[in-house]
Amino acid sequence: MKLAIVILNWNGKQLLEQFMPSIVKHSKEATVYLADNASTDDSVVFIKSNFPTVKIIQNTVNGGYAKGYNDALKNLDEDIFCLINSDVEVTENWLAPIIETFTNEANTAIIQPKLLDYNNKEYFEYAGAAGGFIDKFGYPYCRGRIFNTIEKDLGQYNDKADIFWASGACLFIRSNVFKQLNGLDECFFAHMEEIDLCWRAKNMGYHVTYVGQSEIYHVGGATLSNTNPQKTYLNFRNSLYTLTKNAKGNLFFLIFIRLVLDGVAAVKFLFELKFKHISSIVYAHFSFYRHLKTLLKQRKAFKNKQKYYNKTSIVLDYYVYHSKHYNCL
Repeated sequence: MKLAIVILNWNGKQLLEQFMPSIVKHSKEATVYLADNASTDDSVVFIKSNFPTVKIIQNTVNGGYAKGYNDALKNLDEDIFCLINSDVEVTENWLAPIIETFTNEANTAIIQPKLLDYNNKEYFEYAGAAGGFIDKFGYPYCRGRIFNTIEKDLGQYNDKADIFWASGACLFIRSNVFKQLNGLDECFFAHMEEIDLCWRAKNMGYHVTYVGQSEIYHVGGATLSNTNPQKTYLNFRNSLYTLTKNAKGNLFFLIFIRLVLDGVAAVKFLFELKFKHISSIVYAHFSFYRHLKTLLKQRKAFKNKQKYYNKTSIVLDYYVYHSKHYNCL
C-alpha cells in the first residue's frame, strides 16, 4: 500500500521550517510532497535546500484548499492520499494505525487521526478533535469540541469510531475514492469542503473512520482565525452549500430553519458588537442564492442520499440544554 503525504502551502515558509522536520522524520512509510499554491515567498527554495527527499508539486495559481489539492493530486499514483496542513506536528508511529485500518477495513475510505492542540497539548483542537458530525441543519460539531467548548484529552476518545466527517487539517483518503468523487468541490475555495467530500462518500456507501491511536498536534487558524469575518462568511455559505447538495429530506424546510438560526447567530454577533461578522452572514446568504441553481443541479445528480445526522439541533442542545461535551448529548 503506497501512501502520499501532501502538504498544501502558500507563502508558509515559517510553518514549513517549524513543522516539516516532524513529518519527514516520522513518515518513512510514505512519500512526502509539498504542493505549492503559487507562493511568492521562498518556501519552495527552502524545501529544496533542506529536505531533498520531499517532492515538489508546483501549482500555477492559488486556488485555495480545494483546487490546490485537486491540482496536486491528479497525477499521483499512490493508493492513499494524506491531505495535511502545514501547521501540523506529527508523532512517532502515527501512520501505522492508519495503514492497518485501511488494510483491514476495505469499505473505510476516509480516516482522521486524533487532533490535539499544538499550543495546549492536553486539549483537543478545534478543527476536528476526535472526529466530526453535523446536525439536521448542517451545523458541525465534534467528539471533543462543540462550538467553542473544547474538551481536555483524558483518553475518552482513544478508540476507533465511525464518524461523519474528517478534518481537512489531516485527512486520509483512498486515491480511487477521491477520483471517483471527482475530488473536492472547488466552489468552496476553503472551509467545510472536507465535510462535503465526506458526505458524498457516505452517500456512496463508504465509511469515514476516526482512529484515536494516531495522534497529531495542530496549531489551527494559521490561514484564517475563528475571529476573522472571512472565515465566518465561508463557514456559513459553505454549510448551506453542503446541505443543498447532499441532505436527504425536505430541502425547503431545512433552508428555512437555517435562515432562522443564522438570523439568531447574527443577533448574537450584534450583542457582541461584531458588525463585520453580521455582514459576513448576509453576504454568505446572497452568495448561496446566486449559486442555488447550480447547487440544485448537483443535488439532483446525487441520487443515493443517506440519513446524515444523529442530533436534530446541536444549537438547541448547546445553548438551551447546556450540553457542552459530546458525551453529554
